[in-house]
Amino acid sequence: MATAKEKTVFFCTSCGNESPKWMGRCPACGEWNTMVEKTVATGAPKKNAAAAQRSAGHSPRQLREVGSAQEKRISLGNGEVDRLLGGGMVEGSLILIGGEPGIGKSTLSIQIPLGCPSLKTLYVSGEESPRQVKMRADRLGGDDSNIYIYSETNMENILAQANEIQPGLMIVDSVQTMYSGNVDSSAGSVTQIKEVTSMLLHFAKSTGIPVILIGHITKDGYIAGPKILEHIVDVVLQFEGDDKGSYRLLRSIKNRFGSTSELAVFEMTGKGLREVTNPSEMLMPMHEQGLSGTAIAAMLDGLRPFLFEVQALVSTAAYGTAQRSATGYDVRRLNMLLAVLEKRAGFKLNMKDVFLNMAGGLRVADPACDLAVVCAVLSSNFDYAIPADVCFAGEVGLSGEIRPVGQVERRITEAARLGFKKIYVSKYASFDRKAAGSIEVVKVADIPAFVRSVFKG
Repeated sequence: MATAKEKTVFFCTSCGNESPKWMGRCPACGEWNTMVEKTVATGAPKKNAAAAQRSAGHSPRQLREVGSAQEKRISLGNGEVDRLLGGGMVEGSLILIGGEPGIGKSTLSIQIPLGCPSLKTLYVSGEESPRQVKMRADRLGGDDSNIYIYSETNMENILAQANEIQPGLMIVDSVQTMYSGNVDSSAGSVTQIKEVTSMLLHFAKSTGIPVILIGHITKDGYIAGPKILEHIVDVVLQFEGDDKGSYRLLRSIKNRFGSTSELAVFEMTGKGLREVTNPSEMLMPMHEQGLSGTAIAAMLDGLRPFLFEVQALVSTAAYGTAQRSATGYDVRRLNMLLAVLEKRAGFKLNMKDVFLNMAGGLRVADPACDLAVVCAVLSSNFDYAIPADVCFAGEVGLSGEIRPVGQVERRITEAARLGFKKIYVSKYASFDRKAAGSIEVVKVADIPAFVRSVFKG
């Protein structure tokens, strides 16, 4: 019988790429000085095919013989999170939540069991003591009688306690602090993260107990560890937003049991994360009517429509060189729109400072906001106030044409629901007139026609 042998390989701590020799630069991700030496076992005895089939406990089946019953879901008592997961948490699922430090990952992870007193929960903390977790739970409020706190980082001990307690949900905060005694490396390394996640996946699938993992992210905004971490888990949720502001966006990056086009909005308060069921209300104007330099954009993030305020300030350049600044918007796209206004519509803005801000701290990438950006800039330039009951949804092309945007009916319906009287869209947009209801839909073909229609006064 063949015996196991050991060999030395080199792993990239950034992407997990394996190499038989050390290299200064990883050939997979291009990072420098990330290769570390590891010892792995090879040549382990292999089972024959029959033994492997017996150990697996099942044999191949035709696809038509596999049942397609709906997965059983568990409600977390949080409407926004349940909707984001596709209607609740599936039994035996492995969920990864990532985000910036201080953005609310640990708050959400303890807030979930506090809102579900009937759900027996094992909360494993590798970063905080039980007293720290208790202090947070007291601040958030709720019933903590069915929550078990376990401060441990050894995965073998954690799984032993989980098998003994048999909880309805296990939360691990965080995966980067956990380690397995089967792997000879420090916690947080590529090998440890892969091993720990694989152990938790096997535990979740074999017992039917769902597991929520909290993950760190890098300075570039990606979840720390090897990319295989995101491939192993069933669901990846990521927090976005400014940790100094009050609003948080929880976005579905991956979901094997639902859509990835959903978005949940929360407000961080002294008592935890509050669900925001109507995000458009928090992004609407917070000032008196009659001010220039503002316009309302009808944006779509995934399948969820938002109406929010775009603010612009145009003034004569004080120091000779015009400044261009954008908060929550790509400054390169702003420069492109200003060039279109100068080339196609004759507005000379090259010697004027232009400052742009997306209300509510949003980071906007939807091209449908182009029309509202153009309108806000011209409104500030002319010192002409746009009526508060008018909104915009259109993409601006390089030739000055206004192009149609996706799912325009959703945008129109949301604008009508919020009481807007008029919405500007592309002349080439197609939609069901019944969806418009009482709102007036104005179609415009290009920037000159748009300017004549909006600034005719």
